[in-house]
Amino acid sequence: MFSMVTGFMNYGQQTVRAARYIGQSFMITLSHVNRLPVTIQYPYEKLITSERFRGRIHFEFDKCIACEVCVRVCPIDLPVVDWKLETDIRKKRLLNYSIDFGICIFCGNCVEYCPTNCLSMTEEYELSTYDRHELNYNQIALGRLPISVIGDYTIRTIRNPTPIQKITGNPIDSRTITNY
Repeated sequence: MFSMVTGFMNYGQQTVRAARYIGQSFMITLSHVNRLPVTIQYPYEKLITSERFRGRIHFEFDKCIACEVCVRVCPIDLPVVDWKLETDIRKKRLLNYSIDFGICIFCGNCVEYCPTNCLSMTEEYELSTYDRHELNYNQIALGRLPISVIGDYTIRTIRNPTPIQKITGNPIDSRTITNY
């Protein structure tokens, strides 16, 4: 008899707990109703990237001294540096430099540790192709200047942290809207 009463109590506690969890999840769902949509129409609208965005790597061939620091600090040993030792001047001459962006994790270590600052991160993020072999950039493709999204008149640019006006007229930042 006592076990039956304990079973009913456990059943009641589990029912109350389940109802509380359902109520909490419903309240979270209702809190998202007043939020503004975050979706953008990608090919026609593009976000302006933040200041320290890590996009495609830009490489300046003339500054590189072929020290291979970028290869040593890369967690996946990705940059391929081909060089030749010039015996008459006792210096390395860079022959080829390439990075496969299909494998790159865009950590930025190569840019941070480069002693001559020949590598830099751009704001270019559109690297998609139909053939993965096209993502292997050599020094010519890496040296190409990034495409500016802001200057293109066919694309509507959207700033990421845009201030939004409420009906009352008070500016609200995106952090307040999302309540993170």
